[in-house]
Amino acid sequence: MTTGNQIAWDDTVLPFQLDASDIRGRVARLDGVLEQVLKQHDYPPLIEGLVAEMALLTALIGQSIKLRWKLSLQVRGSGPARLIATDYYGPTEDGEPARIRAYASYDAERLDENADPFSQIGQGYFAILIDQGQGMTPYQGITPIAGGSLSACAQTYFAQSEQLPTRFELTYGLSQLAGEGTHWRAGGIMLQHMPKASPEMKGEGGSGEDGLLEATDILDEDEGENWNRANVLLDTVDALELIGPSVAPTELLVRLFHEEKPRVFDPQPVKFGCSCSADKVRQSLSIYSAKDISTMITDAGTVTADCQFCGAHYVFDPDTLGFEANDESA
Repeated sequence: MTTGNQIAWDDTVLPFQLDASDIRGRVARLDGVLEQVLKQHDYPPLIEGLVAEMALLTALIGQSIKLRWKLSLQVRGSGPARLIATDYYGPTEDGEPARIRAYASYDAERLDENADPFSQIGQGYFAILIDQGQGMTPYQGITPIAGGSLSACAQTYFAQSEQLPTRFELTYGLSQLAGEGTHWRAGGIMLQHMPKASPEMKGEGGSGEDGLLEATDILDEDEGENWNRANVLLDTVDALELIGPSVAPTELLVRLFHEEKPRVFDPQPVKFGCSCSADKVRQSLSIYSAKDISTMITDAGTVTADCQFCGAHYVFDPDTLGFEANDESA
């Protein structure tokens, strides 16, 4: 695969279907998106890895949402990696890129850089939120932190909250092509069994950690055979096939699933993008009184705000903020 083809597939999500198995999926490769996400902050390597994994999950999951919808993933834990939050904004028009942004909050003094990154999250929850737009009630689903990775948490979420058997195979890290510097790259595949009208649960509880549901708790015998076969095939994928420049996603699907009759759909380009604006910051401060606003004034006589996702810096005249704002100076 040439460099030109490599660039064409970077920052792209390719949806597909395995017609012989009743399974759908997506292949994602992120390059410039991760660079843009991570360069906004000086994260330690451990946190960078968690953010990269979360951004890749967000791209794979987000591709299915409709135009102009917003999907958010959040992990909150009791450990030093307190919060990882990502947003996926569906394209405003067909053919346009979707936008991804990500942010992490952590306690640097408690962080153990030599520990397994996932262990630094501790106990907490994994959540998916979908905002369908103005006038619609946002959807929110939450499951406990479980498994040994963020992708395992996502798999548990889909089994527990959506009754959809789901599998992720991800690779991410610093990469370097000949003659170039190092930069972050990620690639992954998501498999998901087609939803059933009324999934039947086996037994009273799940077979996963703390009784949470897993794929085998949801599928019947025939579906289980199809699911297991697709997963065995996915187990054979090599990290370089997911992340390297030599194998196109279309070629990879044929390598892995040619007997399952893979069928691809239109790819979805993604890019880094933030939705923050001065108007949104002003709106968020509209709940405060002039007295409250006065406590936020800096030595320079202004009120400032920074976007946690993109680092944008906003400066306001305090008289223009809050529900008692002076309209003439706004």
